[in-house]
Amino acid sequence: MADDDLPDRSDRRDLSERFSLRTARMEAFSDGVFAIAITLLVLDLVVPEANERHVGHALLHEWPIYLAYLVSFASIGNAWLGHSAITEFLDHADSLLFRINLLLLFFVSLLPFPTHMLANFLNNPNSERVAVTIYGINLFAISGLISVIWHYAHGEGLIKGDVDDEELRVVSSKVDPSLLSYGVVIVVGLLLPRLAVVLYLVIALVVMLPFRAIGRALRRRKTTAT
Repeated sequence: MADDDLPDRSDRRDLSERFSLRTARMEAFSDGVFAIAITLLVLDLVVPEANERHVGHALLHEWPIYLAYLVSFASIGNAWLGHSAITEFLDHADSLLFRINLLLLFFVSLLPFPTHMLANFLNNPNSERVAVTIYGINLFAISGLISVIWHYAHGEGLIKGDVDDEELRVVSSKVDPSLLSYGVVIVVGLLLPRLAVVLYLVIALVVMLPFRAIGRALRRRKTTAT
């Protein structure tokens, strides 16, 4: 190939900027879908009627709705944190990554539907198993696709070059174990649906809460005090 056919440095820089812009748009669009999905969850919350004499009892009667909201809010929040961690390490993206990301957003935007099913049928012994199973499959798909996005980006060299191995291991430790956990809880849900719902909440909270950061802060405080 002749030297004249090679792109000069300015052309390569412009190409890099275009890729960066596309990645930024992917992140912005994803954040919008996450925000809309998490907002739609609140529409299922029920306020007792104005003439209700026992408001506290009425609220307690609707516990499946509030539990479903809490679990889904935590699960979407967990997925958003994982997605944000991945995109933070992205240097650029390719067309397949965009499509995998769209598939992830499909299941994120779908989650309010099985959440509504969960709220409706968690008090129905004949139907709660089906509702919990569909709900778990949706969570499994979200977790699985986040893992796929991370490993695909890593395998295709889409990660920033200055990321060290320790940082890569930290992100992998966040996106992979939850996938296995969701698979196990789906099986549990076939036998004990209500326990499975509680476990879905536990998974989201364990991954979402910064236990390591809290532990490091406590150790630093203890070291400073001594």
